[in-house]
Amino acid sequence: MRRFFPYFKYLKKVKFALIAGVLCGILYGAVGGLGMPLMIKYVIPRVLVSDPTPTPGSVIEVQKKWLDLDGFFDRMFSVNQPEPTNVPVNTPPPAPIPSRPKLSFWQIWAIALWLPIIFLIRGIAGYLNTYLIQYAGVRILEQIRLDYFRKMQNLPLGFFQRLSSGEMIARGLGDTNQLQTTLTIVSNDLIKQPTTLISTLGAVALIAYSEQGLFMVLVCLLTVPLAVLPIRYVGKRLLARAIHLQAQAGTITSRFTENLAAAKEVRAFSLEKYEVDRFAKLSAVLVRAQMKVVKYAQLLAPSIEVLAAFGISITFVYAYRYNVHSGSFLGILAALYLSYEPIKKLGAINNELKRGEASLTRLEEVLNEPIAITDPVDPVNIGRVQGDLVFNQVSFAYKTDEPVLRDVTANLPAGTVCALVGPSGAGKTTFANLVPRFYEVTAGSVSIDGHDIRQFRLADLRRNIAVVSQDPVLFNESIYDNLLLGRPDATRAEVEEACRNAYAHEFILSLDGGLGYDTIVGERGSRLSGGQKQRIAIARAFLRNAPILILDEATSALDSDSEAAIQAALKKLIAGKTVLIIAHRFSTIRDANMILVFDQGRIVASGPHASVYNSSPMYRSLYDRQSMQKEN
Repeated sequence: MRRFFPYFKYLKKVKFALIAGVLCGILYGAVGGLGMPLMIKYVIPRVLVSDPTPTPGSVIEVQKKWLDLDGFFDRMFSVNQPEPTNVPVNTPPPAPIPSRPKLSFWQIWAIALWLPIIFLIRGIAGYLNTYLIQYAGVRILEQIRLDYFRKMQNLPLGFFQRLSSGEMIARGLGDTNQLQTTLTIVSNDLIKQPTTLISTLGAVALIAYSEQGLFMVLVCLLTVPLAVLPIRYVGKRLLARAIHLQAQAGTITSRFTENLAAAKEVRAFSLEKYEVDRFAKLSAVLVRAQMKVVKYAQLLAPSIEVLAAFGISITFVYAYRYNVHSGSFLGILAALYLSYEPIKKLGAINNELKRGEASLTRLEEVLNEPIAITDPVDPVNIGRVQGDLVFNQVSFAYKTDEPVLRDVTANLPAGTVCALVGPSGAGKTTFANLVPRFYEVTAGSVSIDGHDIRQFRLADLRRNIAVVSQDPVLFNESIYDNLLLGRPDATRAEVEEACRNAYAHEFILSLDGGLGYDTIVGERGSRLSGGQKQRIAIARAFLRNAPILILDEATSALDSDSEAAIQAALKKLIAGKTVLIIAHRFSTIRDANMILVFDQGRIVASGPHASVYNSSPMYRSLYDRQSMQKEN
């Protein structure tokens, strides 16, 4: 239970609804636990059959004088017992004949309406309890998911290489929903069920003590502590199964996500049956995990019911042995029956806590992940930077024993157009990603205008950088909204001018029957071609007009005519800016005045094209190979 204490902070915003719901739960438990047993014991016998007269000096008579509940109910309903008849002295007294007391019309209806009133109060209190607690639970879910989503926005990119997108979705939706359910049930039943249990056990003790004394109370309550045993047994085994179940649910979600992202490839390679078979295997594993949880969760209720039956049997034998009156025994029986229901509910709460603990373990892996890339305590205030970029003995590794960059040093004055060249995996993209602090250097430093970039606020730093990736991502909104991501305060005229510079304005106006800039692009821009998405991404960079520009093969998805036009536009875009071009095709580096050649995480050559071509066999080999392919 202590694991959940930090998360009860989410209840603060709904504390009034929660308090009202808890009070309704207490009323529900008290009315249900005391009302029916007391009615069976003290009310019904006074209507249907008269109580036996206790013999002088008996235990019953003594206890009635001390705890005169019978007298209270007699006075309450003004029971008129029939006058005894004269019996001859030598004649044995006849056996008492049960007689029905004389009650007024209103007394009869008061007794008859006892049960409906109990259930009316119980029903209203139960409804309000459930409604208010569910309201609090929905708001809790909202806050937990928001915190989870907020944390996702601040996690370093390296974290998403450890957990797949499907796994992150499963945790953000499935596990937060389970935690919300757990907090709701705990907040609800942890008050209502103990109250019901205490009130019913109080009724048992009250009736049993008034009938036979303390020993009868102990006999009646004998099996209540034994009901804890199956609760502990089931709870221990349920936790591990619940963790496994949640993990399998994450795997299923990952398969869904991966399949949807590869819909074209599945059909192109006729992988439909292969994908169905793979999913069927994962689904079968999930079913087995679900049934293991069901097996232990459903084992609890019958176990408690069997123990309850033994307890009632023992009470029955004792009642017969010591001539307990039937009204008292029925009252005890009703109270015992009502007491085992909240015990079962408390057992279910324990099971729910185990499920919630399993989800919490998975959520905490994300929520407690340290944020390595943060704003400095005392940041350097910057406006628009000049763009002097310096890498000083920079090393970086995604994993501690696998360095990607090794002791890299480079000096790029403002206005430098620098092409990053080398084989795949040489470290080009990582080098560029260190500038906006997508990753944090392992050693060394990256500086802009003489200041370590770790001295800048992240928002200030990234406002000075524009990125155009090889596979640009567009959100499922209008083209206009996607363009405004580059600069939210831009005017319509500025947006259209940026699109003209990127040779995108004409095709945008022709989209979707004339909707133009209001056209919804679809998920990840699926309603647009690759070249159209690329030009919108370039237009976004025009609109941002940042002093530092990172181009990850920004023209790779364009045809020859479009590429020629975009190259002209990029020449205008890069003027006066510090530009990093991650080059896979050497035709894109013709405007570069500096080339950095990477190999196995090191810069092996640097300088303009002619100098690097003569000094670097690797660069010369790559360049000549592409030139020959272009000629062919």
